Amino acid sequence: MTRMSGGAAIVQSLLSHGVDRIFGLPGVQIYSLFDALYEARDRIGVIGTRHEQGAAYMAFGYAASTGQVGTYAVVPGPGVLNTTAALCTAYGSNTPVLCITGQVPSAYLGRGQGHLHELPDQLATMRTLTKWAARIDHPARVPSLVAEAFRQMNSGRPGPVELEMCWDIMDMEAEVEIAGPGPGEPPVPPDLEQIERAAEMVAGAKKPMIVVGGGALGARQEILELAQTLQAPVVSFRRGRGIVSDRHDLGFTCVAGYHLWPETDLLLGIGSRLEVPYWHWPRRSKDLKLIRIDIDPVEMVRLKPDVGIVGDSRTV
Repeated sequence: MTRMSGGAAIVQSLLSHGVDRIFGLPGVQIYSLFDALYEARDRIGVIGTRHEQGAAYMAFGYAASTGQVGTYAVVPGPGVLNTTAALCTAYGSNTPVLCITGQVPSAYLGRGQGHLHELPDQLATMRTLTKWAARIDHPARVPSLVAEAFRQMNSGRPGPVELEMCWDIMDMEAEVEIAGPGPGEPPVPPDLEQIERAAEMVAGAKKPMIVVGGGALGARQEILELAQTLQAPVVSFRRGRGIVSDRHDLGFTCVAGYHLWPETDLLLGIGSRLEVPYWHWPRRSKDLKLIRIDIDPVEMVRLKPDVGIVGDSRTV
């Protein structure tokens, strides 16, 4: 147990989760956080920006390019609202981004007295834009809520989260026990019966196509091996680009996939919402069968497949 401010507890908890840089723009509601970042400057770098949107997009870019969590800190109200475009981008592209923001003093929450940067219900707003959001109401609760934020970001379908802390709690000192990352959410074991059904369906296909998305990034080698075994084209769009190189004979762009679509009798979607073929490609074969592999069980309801396998793409 160490006595520290709420801002310092956030910084120490970020360090315990391996965060070595943070993007941000300081302001009065989060001065304690930036004071603590200065004290820890030999362990965590701060990249300052001229606008909050820049901080959030830098965090998004860092996360998308490294696979690590991208973290940024901004003031509440208009400050955090300036970052919502980047949060929506992170949500849509399944990218783990952590937004840290301040709040009005706790005595003014919900009072509607027009305190500096007050929103009617900032937390409710952020919950509509992120995978998960929470308010830290005491410095001692920082470690557990930061751990939960990281669990939420990285479990199942990755996505952005938000943590906020009131101005006075950010300044408050208390005894805090910093802890490392907690256990992650256990992976969903693949359904072997569904895998058997998928294998039978693949064996009977004459012109299969594989479509990959961002959820397949960790399964490059396995997908290439499967594609070579089946001699099936691998079509990618945006987040799936590069899983099978465009230089490879089986690496296809969406344009090439479009021309093969009318004759495709089996579509194997891996870590993809399949928006392009099902929303934009006409002339689908009436005999087309669909197999989906996705870590998000909701996907099996949104676009119902003939065979749906919930789980990590590499394992499946």
